[in-house]
Amino acid sequence: MPESIAEPFGVYVHVPFCSTRCGYCDFNTYTAGELGSSASPESWLEAIRAEIREAASRLAGALGRAPSASTVFFGGGTPSLVGAGMLNAVLAEIRTSFGLTPGAEVTTESNPESVSPEFFDELLRGGFTRISLGMQSTSSRVLQILDRAHTPGRALDAAREAMDAGFGHVNLDVIYGTPGETDADLAKTLDDALGTGIDHVSAYSLIVEDGTALARKVRRGEIATPLDDVFARRYEMVADTMAAAGFDWYEVSNWARGEAAQCRHNLGYWRDGDWWGFGPGAHGHLSGQRWWNIKHPARYAAASGPGLLPIAGGETLDDVGRHIEQVMLRLRLAEGIPARMLSAEEESRLAPWIDRGLAVVDDRVDERRYRVTDAGRLVADGIVRDIIEL
Repeated sequence: MPESIAEPFGVYVHVPFCSTRCGYCDFNTYTAGELGSSASPESWLEAIRAEIREAASRLAGALGRAPSASTVFFGGGTPSLVGAGMLNAVLAEIRTSFGLTPGAEVTTESNPESVSPEFFDELLRGGFTRISLGMQSTSSRVLQILDRAHTPGRALDAAREAMDAGFGHVNLDVIYGTPGETDADLAKTLDDALGTGIDHVSAYSLIVEDGTALARKVRRGEIATPLDDVFARRYEMVADTMAAAGFDWYEVSNWARGEAAQCRHNLGYWRDGDWWGFGPGAHGHLSGQRWWNIKHPARYAAASGPGLLPIAGGETLDDVGRHIEQVMLRLRLAEGIPARMLSAEEESRLAPWIDRGLAVVDDRVDERRYRVTDAGRLVADGIVRDIIEL
């Protein structure tokens, strides 16, 4: 256990269950058919509550008290599949064992087909403050290619249901660049999303991950390989549409209607913060130490209990590794990276990008920073690789 941790402190909860597996997904998720009788939401709940209690006890022993969580994020998988009652039970355990800071942000991801007005009402009563819905597209053709189960309009209805329940912060996820998607498909998806009145959009280019059903279709030639120039054009469409709607980008793939709408939990990751990850396959990070849990839900549950933590492995980041991560993540943020974090050599390697108008020096804020420009967002990863000579 570390002697100190960074604040704000975050908690991540992984819910590994899905009703079906999307063709592009390579996350640590399982359908009921894949698990059989080896694990269930009930065994997951028992194990994760035990893990939360054990972690809090160990941190209290090392630090004098367990840190209060400023942000909590339930991801998956499909957290909404286990129901609001279980999600609230886990949050209640976090509140009891760790505590929540005043105004804590509590987010859950949800799939449109497994939510309802009653679900959102119950979550709001339990203390959740933010909803993130996996929409991906409102084109039936794109949803079919992605193996998404919901109908094109269901995510939009779910977003409205969440807001009607009283959630002030609602996000919709968008995936662009799917083979077969047209500019018109993406334009309609964005217009549909913005028409709901949500205050946050996350937009990601489709990544064909090895081992997925989508990768096998691409390899067999059933689906075309996504092209970089298409991704670039579609990203510009997203950026222009969001800006015109009054949304500001604060991370390369994330837009919010004002600072209050930004996802504080994810900002904790991007700013090299500390968090504890609970659940099968979840990752945590404290003071440069990173670890990850046993992935399979049944084995995870068997390794959880009093005096036990279901950790599968870990590593201690050296100064070089941590610096590389800081540069990679912070340059993707609109706030940029403080100049003090870069060496003189790294600053000199950044200079040509500034000359090309793809990065700027910002002296208007509290400290000198480097930021990518709007055009630089398209090549942010290349700028990072050049700076740190990867």
